[in-house]
Amino acid sequence: MDRAQKEKVVDELGQIFESSGVVVVAHYTGLTVAEMQDLRARARAADASVRVAKNRLAKIALDGKPCESIAGYLTGMTVLTFSEDPVAAAKVSEEFAKGNPKYQILGGAMGENALDRAGVEAVSKMPSRDELIAQIASCIGAPGSNIAGAIGAPASNIASILSTIEEKAEAA
Repeated sequence: MDRAQKEKVVDELGQIFESSGVVVVAHYTGLTVAEMQDLRARARAADASVRVAKNRLAKIALDGKPCESIAGYLTGMTVLTFSEDPVAAAKVSEEFAKGNPKYQILGGAMGENALDRAGVEAVSKMPSRDELIAQIASCIGAPGSNIAGAIGAPASNIASILSTIEEKAEAA
């Protein structure tokens, strides 16, 4: 790789470190090509990405970035999983690690906050951005449906009372 290519990689990694909501660092020693493709496919499905880069270039790209704290994890054969959604990359990494003991999560960063192995696991258990939006939408819609139900309830109650009175009158 010549100097221009290295500078391009450093710039790309710098953009990743600045714009990602979460970055997860893991060792992938022993993973087959098919397993890496599976990880990439899972990441793509969750709007996350996977990147293998030289540790030295990644450390250069980290200089002055919010997630600079992950530099210590960049030793050996490392892979970066990242996403704009602060939860997606952690979820993908955790799910993949459960079925692949060769994929070992080291830690990561969520903005300026460094995450150790337990921190990545905790982030992966949080609801994703889409899940939070759905919960908020249901909370916003619930009062409206409650009001509609309350407005319609008296008419429904009167109708059932009249129906009961009519049935008793016919029986008598």
